[in-house]
Amino acid sequence: MRNRLALTVLFTAAVGALAACDPATGGGSAAKTPSAAPASSTAPSAPATPTPSASPDGKVAADVRATVPDFVGMGLQAAQDKAQETGFYGLTSHDSLGRDRMQAFDRNWKVCSQNVKAGTSASTGTTLDFGSVKLDETCPDKEQAAPTAAGGKMPDFRGRSVKAARAALDSGTSITVNDASAEDRWVLMESNWKVCAQNPAAGTELKGQPVTFTAVKFGENCT
Repeated sequence: MRNRLALTVLFTAAVGALAACDPATGGGSAAKTPSAAPASSTAPSAPATPTPSASPDGKVAADVRATVPDFVGMGLQAAQDKAQETGFYGLTSHDSLGRDRMQAFDRNWKVCSQNVKAGTSASTGTTLDFGSVKLDETCPDKEQAAPTAAGGKMPDFRGRSVKAARAALDSGTSITVNDASAEDRWVLMESNWKVCAQNPAAGTELKGQPVTFTAVKFGENCT
């Protein structure tokens, strides 16, 4: 009986040892080595090379030139349309009479002068400036430049529009405008009024002092 018990113990120990050595059972003390990540087969991409800017048609932008047409005598709207047809899109205009009026309705104005001479070859990036007057007005023999308070002296504003006079002075200047006629009208559209008298007088050094104008509408006589 004792011998049979000993054989049973030995058999059980042998079976346990075999199970511990069998890889299929998950036993054993050897640690599993994780598999290495597969090497990337794609090389790092090179930085993109910038390309020249292109125009809407896909062509690389260049200095395009065109011949400037003769716009003098044309209606302002027609002149602007012609300029764009030629390739010039930078357009502006000003009042040839120096009254600083806005060309709000281009069809009501006509071209008296242009800043680039007709027949000149110019870059289409050039800004064309049209001097203009209203259709019922006569172009001046010479452009009337806007007045300026150069040198800190009071300009002579007589005959100039109140709007142009105001624009020539410092924005912080206190300005009073009175109707020179006996009607005591409100001076609302200053580009339609001309200066008859001013205080301080022309040539006075400007030191921030208040300015007073008396004015009448264009077409009226100063009294």
